[in-house]
Amino acid sequence: MSRSKKLNILLPIVSLLFMGAFAKHRLLDRQDITGTLNDKEMDETSGIAASSISPDTYYVHNDSGDTSRFFAITAEGKLKSTIYFKGDSTQKLGVQDCEDIDVGPGPEKGKSYVYLGDIGDNNQNRPYITVYRMAEKKSWATGDKAITNTQAVRADFKYPDGPKDAETLMIDPIGKQLIIVSKRGDTVAVYTSPLKYQANTTTVLTKRCKLFFAGFKPFKWITAGDISKDGQQILLKSYDKVYYWRRQHNEPIWETMVRKPRELTYKVEKQGEAIGFQPDGKGYYTTSEGVFSPIYHYDVPN
Repeated sequence: MSRSKKLNILLPIVSLLFMGAFAKHRLLDRQDITGTLNDKEMDETSGIAASSISPDTYYVHNDSGDTSRFFAITAEGKLKSTIYFKGDSTQKLGVQDCEDIDVGPGPEKGKSYVYLGDIGDNNQNRPYITVYRMAEKKSWATGDKAITNTQAVRADFKYPDGPKDAETLMIDPIGKQLIIVSKRGDTVAVYTSPLKYQANTTTVLTKRCKLFFAGFKPFKWITAGDISKDGQQILLKSYDKVYYWRRQHNEPIWETMVRKPRELTYKVEKQGEAIGFQPDGKGYYTTSEGVFSPIYHYDVPN
């Protein structure tokens, strides 16, 4: 979401309602904090995803206003590497509004890929959204504030029912699907594309289902999501809640998500827009926009 839009819509309400809750629980939450995002460059964090090839490595990124890059960090928030890629030459910064990141399979069997979704659309008028796919490299996890470049494969996508704002991109390793969940409205929608999409082309997404979450706008808007590495668990989060599903019999992911989710305990963050499973699926992390934001860890319920 763009900074101006955030100021106009979120900050007045967040200041009144969220900060009180955040302050009230701050001391109680310390046992869940693994660290903080410890570099000032990570100031608008909007997504987090675990590496599939490097232990204790997670990828995070900023949203609108940043250039075409993402960061490799530890679970404690230590910066390992900043990874730059060539984005859209028609955009001043290379990207428009990156809102989520995930790691999963791709075109080459046995390889792991990072997917970065330039999918934010506050005004809901973009003719297409863009996903960048990059082969994951072990060297990203070995640096100490290293700077590196990587090659990104671009693909554009269109919604079948008109432009949407979205902040959730997930990779389903079982169905081999790219999943996008819209953000706004009384209901949100789940859209998919096979991971075998053609690079440098525009693919029309398939609308799979609608989801309704009770609550008040903008708190109920969906800001992040993730699927566990084994494909059996799904998370979505809004500004004030986390929703959880378990897949049954490797069914299509949208069939899982139309069932009533379990609502998990969540300590409200200043502006939480990132959630991601740890590699073994036994827990997950959340973090928020803002300089030196804390990183929270939660156990997955039995």
